[in-house]
Amino acid sequence: ARFLLMGKIANSRNVLLRAARDHGGDGRGERLRKVADRLERCLVRIQGPDLSLDELRGIEGECGALYFGVFDVLVTSEDAAFRFNGRNRRPPLDPVNCLLSFLYTLLLHDIRGALECTGLDPAVGFLHRDRPGRPGLALDLLEEFRSVVADRLTLSLINLGQVKSKDFRALESGAVLMEDDARKQVILAYQKRKQEEVEHPFLKEKMAVGLLWHMQALLLARYIRGDLDGYPAYIRK
Repeated sequence: ARFLLMGKIANSRNVLLRAARDHGGDGRGERLRKVADRLERCLVRIQGPDLSLDELRGIEGECGALYFGVFDVLVTSEDAAFRFNGRNRRPPLDPVNCLLSFLYTLLLHDIRGALECTGLDPAVGFLHRDRPGRPGLALDLLEEFRSVVADRLTLSLINLGQVKSKDFRALESGAVLMEDDARKQVILAYQKRKQEEVEHPFLKEKMAVGLLWHMQALLLARYIRGDLDGYPAYIRK
């Protein structure tokens, strides 16, 4: 759980720092850097001795609140429909949360398949509590990839105008749904992102983004078997 959280927090921090560089010296960049500094302090805290699993989850919750507290800064679209006022789910109540939830679901499905191919049980997690029908281990591994894959793709789709406010509709309950044509476009963008090539930070090998969770599943299996002293979480620079 500690290794997984290190990957999640480090990747969230790197997303904020990258956006801060894009904003230059304006107030938004400074706001992002301040939160990135607080996330860095959380990284130090989770490496402390004798932390319980509940304490680690508490730090995770704190980091999530910090990260999504400035997520609106990362949305540069002038369309008021894409204003972000916090993370919500089941159901998502605005287009940004709708996109995030949809991409998390796509990514979770792929990660679950990667774990099964490796011989690991997707239902038995370390960070997430075991519940009937819940893919705890897949959710664990998802944490490493939320910000660097799903969040960054969400921001690209919005900020580059690839999705519009007309691509979403609100139900009487307040839930926001994506139109079918937009859903197909998002899936295509996700598939294209998976084809991009990156260097794996631990293995120092270039591979498609879509192979990263397969590689992490293999590394996790090696750690569980005792072939590795620690689990090298995926951290995107």
